[in-house]
Amino acid sequence: MLELADVHAVYGPSHVLHGVSLRVGDGEVVSLLGRNGAGKSTTLKAIVGVVEVTAGDIRFEGRSLRGVPTHRVARLGIGLVPEDRRIFADLTVLDNLAVGARPDSGWTLPRVFDLFPKLAELARRRGGSLSGGEQQMLTIARTLMTGPRVLLLDEPSEGLAPVVVQAFAGNVAALKRQGVAILMAEQNLKFARRLADRAYVIEKGEIRFEGTMAALDADVSLRRAYLSV
Repeated sequence: MLELADVHAVYGPSHVLHGVSLRVGDGEVVSLLGRNGAGKSTTLKAIVGVVEVTAGDIRFEGRSLRGVPTHRVARLGIGLVPEDRRIFADLTVLDNLAVGARPDSGWTLPRVFDLFPKLAELARRRGGSLSGGEQQMLTIARTLMTGPRVLLLDEPSEGLAPVVVQAFAGNVAALKRQGVAILMAEQNLKFARRLADRAYVIEKGEIRFEGTMAALDADVSLRRAYLSV
């Protein structure tokens, strides 16, 4: 469904990604694991065209995304949930959701509220008054309103209390059951282990591991080298 082949990307003068290759299948949850600065966020931003790809190719359902503007990537069916959430703090939950709504997306307010019941209770609250976990729900819900077939989650568990992370994992699992393919950049191995079908480990812009979560769990030396803090 989504495939990166030998992708190189830059931030200004900095060469950040060095030949990244990965794939996400239809309805699959894939985790991109690595420490801070390893290249996880840059990989997601390269997919949606926020950072410059200088070599390699990114293909979505067989179509190259090289040079496709970010808004067109979104309309093709790829939704990015950024690490910093970027909700509209002065708008209500309902208004935030209306900003992302597309009539042909298949995602309605009742469907979103069924997935995130807490948002229904907070519908008239301003985004800026929500907790971190509630803002994370809102950001994902707003992205779903655009009708993505692949959802890119950038550090979804970052900064959330353990009890909130546990509940949030249930939301992601529910999305998977509904057939949404997910690529999530994560540092939290425990969170990824609960949800991911496969994993990639990235370090200094290069993929160091590709395989199942079971294979990653079995490789103690690799986890120590690339995932330990």
